[in-house]
Amino acid sequence: MPEDLFRLGKVSFGGILRDVNLSMVPDAAVGEYVLVHVGVAIGKVDEDEAKMTFDFLRRMGEVEELNSI
Repeated sequence: MPEDLFRLGKVSFGGILRDVNLSMVPDAAVGEYVLVHVGVAIGKVDEDEAKMTFDFLRRMGEVEELNSI
């Protein structure tokens, strides 16, 4: 469906809200976790994996970069 190509959602990265394109995960719903790459959600992940990934990014200093975008 054409509307799926431009479906947007708000995603929280540790409290920082960003708009992301959801066209690659059309079944994503409020409260679910998605893996985001360059502004596009590319897959769904479970809560444990999301927390582990976010913690890894935080330890690498990548989370702080979100504040400057």
